[in-house]
Amino acid sequence: MINLKGIAWNHTRGFTSVVATAQRFEELNPDVRITWEKRSLQAFADAPLDVLTSQYDLLIMDNPHVSIAARDKVLLPFDDYLSQEFLKELSDNSVGMSNASYNVDGKQWTLATDAATPIATWREDLMLKRGLDVPKTYEQLIELAKTGVVGFASIPIDTLMHHYMFCIALGENVFESKTEVAPRQIMIDAIKMYKDLVGLIPAYCLEMNPIKMAEHMTQTNDIVYSPFNYGYSNYSKKNYAENTLKAGGLVTFNGRRLRSTLGGAGIAVSSTTKHAEVAMKYAEFTASEKIQSGLYFEFGGQPGHRKSWLNEDVNAQCKDFFKDTLQTLDEATMRPQYYGYMHFQDEASPVIHDAVTGKVTVESAVDKMNEIYRESLTH
Repeated sequence: MINLKGIAWNHTRGFTSVVATAQRFEELNPDVRITWEKRSLQAFADAPLDVLTSQYDLLIMDNPHVSIAARDKVLLPFDDYLSQEFLKELSDNSVGMSNASYNVDGKQWTLATDAATPIATWREDLMLKRGLDVPKTYEQLIELAKTGVVGFASIPIDTLMHHYMFCIALGENVFESKTEVAPRQIMIDAIKMYKDLVGLIPAYCLEMNPIKMAEHMTQTNDIVYSPFNYGYSNYSKKNYAENTLKAGGLVTFNGRRLRSTLGGAGIAVSSTTKHAEVAMKYAEFTASEKIQSGLYFEFGGQPGHRKSWLNEDVNAQCKDFFKDTLQTLDEATMRPQYYGYMHFQDEASPVIHDAVTGKVTVESAVDKMNEIYRESLTH
């Protein structure tokens, strides 16, 4: 009997999706047993790769860690095990830059089985009841926020991800310089803009991650509209939550749509596994379009395969979540792939959060963030 152990994150989207594919894979391969364990969303983002890969054969992971995996050789590259045809098919059917976000040094270290970025979500029933319109522009968003019905996840990591979006909205790409994340004044203006918006939403949003925000929106009637929250298609499915969320694209700023920061997750195989071939076969099975549009989605997963996002049956089950947000995914920006990036993300997140909550000045936070950025380039 071949036993494989995997680690995923503690949400229906991240866990029951792979438990379902593992169960079916076992039925097709009776000599294989795959046991999935789970960790919290924060632990999912924080856990050191070398520790996880020493304990598990399979990992569900996010894209910023891939550069570490590539340099430290803690994962096996799929190119050495799967056919070029299959890998090309996944690349050709990527949702936005999802596939590319796991490709470092010309190798595919993770298969993009899950795609996500901040999107807009709202309660259609409450919008209708209160006679509110879904905002299309940033100015309309501000006006709606003034009525107290807007909210979005704004814990430190989400605040940083939204900061990239605001810098880009103000006309500057991030991480193009070797000395600062973006031009200093742009960073200052971006934080001030965000701080002004945060000042119009309930204070508890500063303690919420995207899952908590989606749960709050579906369990209470406090928040009617969320302008940018990492999307979870589960909450657009009938009977998943008390109330369903409708999803759509981001508002425009100065005539251009906001571009959020790509998230999502993928399946990877540890370099310490004793059963590389079988682990790779299971990963291939999970990433295949047939499974992504079928078992994986049906049991709570948020597919990473483009054909699943365009699939009529899939969309019919979740208020067209995928069709209505695909453009936002395609326009999302990718975090940089240099080795020290995670050092920057981990250290800069609390700094920018302190600036937004008023614990430190915006200017001092920007200088500190740029200092951390320069440090991260030396890793």
